[in-house]
Amino acid sequence: MAKDLQGAALRWLAEEGRPARLRVDGAWTLQVGKPDLEAIWYGQRQVPDQVVVEVAVSAWDSSLLALLRRLQRLAAARQVELRWQGLPEGVERLLQMAASPSTQPQARRALQLGPVARLGLLLLVALASVSRACRFLGELVLALGRQAAGRGRMRTGDFWLALQQCGPGALPIVALIAMLVGLILAFVGAAQLQVFGAQLYIANMVAIGMTREMGALMTAVIMAGRTGAAYAAELGSMQANEEIDALQTFGFPPLEFLVLPRLLALLVAMPLLCAFADGLGILGGFVIGAGLFDISAAQYLNQSLEMLSLADFLLGIFKSLVFAVLIGLIGCRYGLASGRNAQAVGQATTRAVVSIIVALVVSDALITLVCTRLGI
Repeated sequence: MAKDLQGAALRWLAEEGRPARLRVDGAWTLQVGKPDLEAIWYGQRQVPDQVVVEVAVSAWDSSLLALLRRLQRLAAARQVELRWQGLPEGVERLLQMAASPSTQPQARRALQLGPVARLGLLLLVALASVSRACRFLGELVLALGRQAAGRGRMRTGDFWLALQQCGPGALPIVALIAMLVGLILAFVGAAQLQVFGAQLYIANMVAIGMTREMGALMTAVIMAGRTGAAYAAELGSMQANEEIDALQTFGFPPLEFLVLPRLLALLVAMPLLCAFADGLGILGGFVIGAGLFDISAAQYLNQSLEMLSLADFLLGIFKSLVFAVLIGLIGCRYGLASGRNAQAVGQATTRAVVSIIVALVVSDALITLVCTRLGI
């Protein structure tokens, strides 16, 4: 039985007194047609326990290796022993490599560590992360010192561009959210104050809530999703495109050219946005007070001014400065530490936003606790 298609041949040879032979000859390359191995193998009515495979090919490539591997699987299914004869140089070694068991399961078993070892690895990873963060902060403080001394290399145009993006560009969304937060605070508080006939104190609650807490916090959350994510994505894309490596190669410090303008722009924009959010939040509370409880504008304004103090307003501004530092540092840090592909940039952006929001909530709680203990 034989089958020959465009130079590739595979056939059984049967001679009395000699073991069964399967001859492979012709040109076994990708460009030529191949015989049907299964049809030839199963076409043999009875395959002996031992088969000699004679290889006498004129040209070969990976097609020959694939044929021999399929022969091995067919022989193993029928428990037939194969003996090779005339294999080209290198093919036998390739067959041995293909048939050798994978070492990956053994490597996985070797990496199965105990709980103490896993805890130690986690501590090492945490310490390495803290070390990188401290180095980043130290380099940034040095860059700020050089800038303050007039020896910095930050470009003024980069600062004004970053300020425009995180300042005026954020006004619409900050205005919308601040107004809605003021409406919600007034409406929720009015439902409780109405029981005591003290609707006028809606103004007190909204003014204190917006200036001390919600104005700064909601503005920071908005800026985390808007500006912090943008910083991480921009710097991550630059890292993926090797633009940051190019800056370092030409002697331009990335922190002074990329991080410092963004951080300073946030420090300028966040207090202004916080004050803007405070005013709109109080206005939102007035809409509820005037629309549902007939509180006049004069009464609402007088009550708000009577309740507020300079310390409350400055506390909100101080929080906004702390939040600006956190947003700028975390967003830029994750961007600079991003990998060099699109997936890594997306992961860096996601981690930056999550980390910023967690840092905002934790820092706000700590500042509020300290101020409460100090009586501020």
